[in-house]
Amino acid sequence: MTLIADTSSLAAFCARLKTAPYITVDTEFMREKTYWPQLCLVQVAGPEEAWAIDPLAPGIDLSPLFALMQDPAILKVFHAARQDVEIFTHLTGAVPAPLFDTQVAAMVCGFGDSVSYETLATQLARARIDKSLRFTDWSARPLTDRQLQYALSDVTHLRPVYEKLQKRLDRDGRSAWLAEEMALLTDPATYRVEPEEAWRRLKPRTTSARFLMVLKELAAWREREAQERDLPRQRVIRDESLMEIAAQAPSGTEDLARTRGLSKGAAEGRHGAQILEAVRRALATPESAWPTPPERHEIPRGLGPVVDLLKVLLKLKCDQHDVAQRLVASSADIDQIAADDEAKVPALQGWRREIFGEDALKLKHGRLGLALAENGKGLRLIPLEQPGL
Repeated sequence: MTLIADTSSLAAFCARLKTAPYITVDTEFMREKTYWPQLCLVQVAGPEEAWAIDPLAPGIDLSPLFALMQDPAILKVFHAARQDVEIFTHLTGAVPAPLFDTQVAAMVCGFGDSVSYETLATQLARARIDKSLRFTDWSARPLTDRQLQYALSDVTHLRPVYEKLQKRLDRDGRSAWLAEEMALLTDPATYRVEPEEAWRRLKPRTTSARFLMVLKELAAWREREAQERDLPRQRVIRDESLMEIAAQAPSGTEDLARTRGLSKGAAEGRHGAQILEAVRRALATPESAWPTPPERHEIPRGLGPVVDLLKVLLKLKCDQHDVAQRLVASSADIDQIAADDEAKVPALQGWRREIFGEDALKLKHGRLGLALAENGKGLRLIPLEQPGL
């Protein structure tokens, strides 16, 4: 059994990894019934050995693991790191660093958008991943040998995946590209949940500032309640009910009880009182402090063809540079570039501007053209700038 279930074994394993240039890391967790992810298993591999760590083992102290995750001399390699990093950040209050996310690195190296671990393991590690245990209950004990072998494959094959991606980044001079993306993943603000900002995840379409103010207070109340009780947001109150309450802004229990999805008992109980208090607090807020409706970037009349041309250019440039389109520019970025040369979008900054943004502006202003390649296959760019202009 490659399972660590006691503190002394964990400390010894982490001590052996102190000189490793990198470790590969993965987690198994449950979140269906809780607000915070319930960590059920941690898989860690160094260049020579790999173990699964049981955080549910009685009496185990994970401090040696947490110290390893904070060691600045050791690179932590994940695939699709965000949820795993969120877990460690919640448990320790600090973001593991430095980080290398193989999913993002693969996008930089031209493997397409949001490439899966199975795809990378197959193409770079020549391994086949058995995903039959994908939906296993990792909180149940004891774990079987088959479960552990499955879990450990997520870090053992990650070693050659990382090494080959790093070589490609070095060869193509793109390590700085990845570093920009890792800066976001290592920013503590990425994982900070501010109750006052929870209303934004509901993506309200209304432009009513009154509605948004009430929704903001209700969403903040629900977020705090979910955090304190460690319950999923939807178990506290569903999004649909929250939006309806914000629209109706009930002033009393009788009005609140008419909300779809909210029982009469809930309306008359503690939750009902807290909801009504949130509504009153919202309506008592000076209008000058009400939220501003989310900015919508609508394409001005006549710019539709420009957007279409820019999308063609994006595909062409990403094919030429062998990088995922999603990493360079989103559809919203394209819309904004079509409308504004100074748009505050990533596509007009840094390496993205070098490989796409500059040519996007030239195409927009008629200084660059698109034409069929001479062999009739694909497209080519034609400079249209005239001397002296």
